[in-house]
Order: sequence, then structure tokens, then C-alpha cells
Amino acid sequence: MELVEIRRELADIKKKIEDFSKSLKLDVKEERLANIENQMLNSDFWNDNEVATKLVAESKFLKNELDEFADLSLLLEHNEEIVDYLKDQEDLDIYEELLENQKKLTEKMDKFTMRLLLSEDYDNHSAIFEIHAGAGGVDSADCAEILLRMYERFFQKQGLKYSFQDYQAGDVCGVKSVTIKVEGDFAYGLLKGEKGVHRFVRISPFDSSGKRHTSFCSVDIVPEFEDTEIDIQISPDEIKVDTYRASGAGGQHINTTDSAVRISHIPSGIVVQSQAERSQISNRETAMKELKSKLYQLKLDEKAKELSSIRGEQMTIAWGSQIKSYVFAPYTMVKDHRTGFEVSTIDKVLDGQIFDFIEAYLHFNMNMKIKE
Repeated sequence: MELVEIRRELADIKKKIEDFSKSLKLDVKEERLANIENQMLNSDFWNDNEVATKLVAESKFLKNELDEFADLSLLLEHNEEIVDYLKDQEDLDIYEELLENQKKLTEKMDKFTMRLLLSEDYDNHSAIFEIHAGAGGVDSADCAEILLRMYERFFQKQGLKYSFQDYQAGDVCGVKSVTIKVEGDFAYGLLKGEKGVHRFVRISPFDSSGKRHTSFCSVDIVPEFEDTEIDIQISPDEIKVDTYRASGAGGQHINTTDSAVRISHIPSGIVVQSQAERSQISNRETAMKELKSKLYQLKLDEKAKELSSIRGEQMTIAWGSQIKSYVFAPYTMVKDHRTGFEVSTIDKVLDGQIFDFIEAYLHFNMNMKIKE
């Protein structure tokens, strides 16, 4: 690589770094970090352990982000100095160092670009992730289980922690519905683009005639909000609470008491369930937290639709729209109909290798925001 080309790359990276500083509001985050660190110096900081723990976690996240940005800026500056030095000096060792540093700089840029793509509100929240079997009967329930395995493998590859909040097995096989809490860095941001209807086209293993069947599953996802973040008041007469016997995937974690809780919010029609805990009280608290998060997300969605209506625009992506197709026959293909991104290696996708689809959606989402 010639010095002229490296210099051009450095100029592009410098421009991106300047944009990062603005779009990520790093100056605001520096102030927030300083504020938290000052609070941590107070003798009564740990009096409220729950609040203190969250502040410590927030400070670590902010510090990591600011440190990454500082490392990126320093490496850029160092490479610029080397390029200036090599203009007048021929030094092979220094040139090799520059090439190595340039590789590191590009890798750091790719990582920070992903951070920019995940800079929307709530992207770093935990996620409440649901899969529901749709039209297609037994095939649909089987496909819902295939989706579940795919996402579980993705969670594992990404180092995301996940736990089942509710699991309803299909009548014959597969999954009727499942609710999972996903925790980890940018859990909601990584998964938000998966919301929508997923279409499967395959030779049904349940059809002896060997005909192709089309099945549908829906994925829903909302960020999990803490009570301190939202103001949602739910009156007791607005909800209906049912209890039932809990069951788990493959017969695991089956409780012998009616500890599982189902809460129906009458005004909105939203239904949430929890059977993760052995205590009915704990399951009720988990379900109420999920209900509040869903109601708050509904409130945000309604506000977005109102703004869209005022601008005279239509939502391009909505619940119930087909976002992805998984084709097993007569050829193999997985395609995102919003971004146009597709691959033929369906086995790898079903093994959890879906990051390329997620990254394509995040770029698509950012471009849509820019157009607005």
C-alpha cells in the first residue's frame, strides 16, 4: 500500500471520527461519567444498593466507550505522524509498523461504526423477545422451534445471556409461543430488526405426499424498561390475572404448583406470561414489568405513527409485514425483504450465523433515519 493511499484512508477515518464525536454525543457522556464518579465518592452512595449497582454499571459502560474513542483517536494521530515521517525518510521497519497500525485502526473503526449503528434510544437495553407460531398448523409450530434454536445459537455466539420467561409447546410438536429475556451489550439494538413475520417455504416433514408448504412465524421484541425510566400506571381493574401450571421446553423446569402467571391488559389486549420462577409472586412481578415495557413501547409507537401522519408519510416496516423468507426447496435461500440482503447458505443461518443480516438492517435503519 502506497503512502498516498494510506494518507487518503487516514483522512476518511479522521472525518468519521469527527462525526462519531457529534453523533454519539461524547461530550454529554463525559459530563455524565464525571457526575456518576462524583456521586460514587459520597459516603452514602451504597445506601441504596440497587441504584448504586446500576450507576456503577452505567459508569463502566460510559468509560469503555470513551476509552475506545480515545484509543481510536490516538492511533489515528500516531499513524498520521508516521506518514509525515516517511515522507522524508525511507525506513522499512517503520513502514511495516505503519501497515500493522493501519490494520488495527481499520478494525477499531469497524467496531466503532457498529457502536454508531447502535446509538439509538434503548439500543443498550435488555430485550423481551417473543416467537409465535402463525398460520401453518404443525408446520408453523415446527418452524417456530427452528427459529428458536437459531436465535439461541446467535445469543450464545454473541455472549448474550438469555432466560425463558414463558414457553408454550405446540399441540403436536414444536413451539406455539415463547418469551425470552435477553441481556447483554446492545441486546435490544442487535435484535430490534428481527421484529416482523418470518416466512418458511419447505417440503413439509409432516406431509407424506412430499408437497411444499409455506408457514409463518412472528417475532416481537421490545426493550425492557426499568420502573425509574417510565411512568406507566396500571389500574387493578384494567387487568385480568390467571394462574396455571408451569412447563418448560422439552419437559424441563416443570413446576407442580400453579405458579405461572398470565396477565391480560383489557384496554390494549396485550397478554403477558411468566413461568420462569417457582414463586407465583415473582412471576407476577416479572409479568407486570414486561406489561409495563410493552405498554410504554406501544406509547412510543403511537407517537411515531402520529408524527409520521403529520409528515404525510407511511411506515415502511410494521408488525405483520413479511420481513424474511427462509426457502428450503426447490433451492436454498434466506432473504431480508427490507434490505435485499440474501444468502444461499441456509444451514449456516439456522446455526445462528445471522450477524450479517443484523448489520445490513442496522445500516438500512440508519439510512432511513437520515432520509427522515
